[in-house]
Amino acid sequence: MKLRQPTDFLILEELEDKGRNVATNLAAHTGKSRKNINTRLPVLEDYGLVRKIGPAERSGLYEITSLGKAALVYRDQYDEADDFEALIEGPSAEADNEHGNSQASFARGESEDDDE
Repeated sequence: MKLRQPTDFLILEELEDKGRNVATNLAAHTGKSRKNINTRLPVLEDYGLVRKIGPAERSGLYEITSLGKAALVYRDQYDEADDFEALIEGPSAEADNEHGNSQASFARGESEDDDE
């Protein structure tokens, strides 16, 4: 996860403070160009930090996700974190991934002993 500072965090802050919004308003509130905001929103969506919401598919209306809110909580640690994505997803996400991997191995008929 590669975020642009301060732009991405400004977008997330604005969505958290004011609720769902469109690029034009986010540009006005953050002081960044609309082109810049329009470039960053799909990236933030790919990272799961924001989501595009209806009513129309091309409405351009975005809202912050719980992962986006977590990114704001850990914002001060962004530069120091080796894996910011793992940091904001928390230990439960790691446990889910490990659990999911073991379930997949079990489903394939594999066991941990097969590695030896």
